[in-house]
Amino acid sequence: MAKTVPGLTIWQLKRDWPLVALILVMFVMGVYFYPTLPEKVPSSWSMKGEVQGYSGRGFAAFGLPLVTSALYIMFLVLPALDPKRANYHRFIKAYNAIRWSTLMLMALIHGVILLAGMGHTIDVSKIVQPATALLFIVMGNQIGRVRHNYFVGIRTPWTLANEEVWRRTHRMAGPLLVAGGIVSLAATWLPPPYNFAVLMVAVIGTSLAAVVYSYVIFKQLSVEN
Repeated sequence: MAKTVPGLTIWQLKRDWPLVALILVMFVMGVYFYPTLPEKVPSSWSMKGEVQGYSGRGFAAFGLPLVTSALYIMFLVLPALDPKRANYHRFIKAYNAIRWSTLMLMALIHGVILLAGMGHTIDVSKIVQPATALLFIVMGNQIGRVRHNYFVGIRTPWTLANEEVWRRTHRMAGPLLVAGGIVSLAATWLPPPYNFAVLMVAVIGTSLAAVVYSYVIFKQLSVEN
């Protein structure tokens, strides 16, 4: 059976029923917890794991469900808007893995915020960081399969300008993302702020490496041609 591109269709909604159910659960949890949430709910934490920011209970209950819903719709609409939409069927499994893992991370963060709002002591670094590291690993395993497009992947001026630069950059970045995810996962058990620092080094280091590599390959191919 031919692979199909995601789209805002009844067929796709049926295929995505676990994601749709997850988003509905987020709204149900928001409705359930809203009456008992305090006026100010912890919503951001420092590198040391200390609460450094609060949001109103309305945002705590419904902000992330709304954002997750918007992301879900965005992921469905983007392929139709992309001038290179024909390429999506070539990496549909990778695209689905990325969007599913991203939305699941959003749901996890929503649960953490609700629990913190209910007065539970949450060690965010032991929950969100491993989940983020796993997202890195998933993306690293899939990104090498992502074909030339304008919305998903490593989009630098040089990867967008040249399909071969795109291909080589994504092939290079995949193992780096996996390695960064594994190191970040292991670093979860370091004391703060060192655990978070390792995660940031992995994120920034991989991003810079991809940008520099894409530029170098682009220049190299320009000289060869």
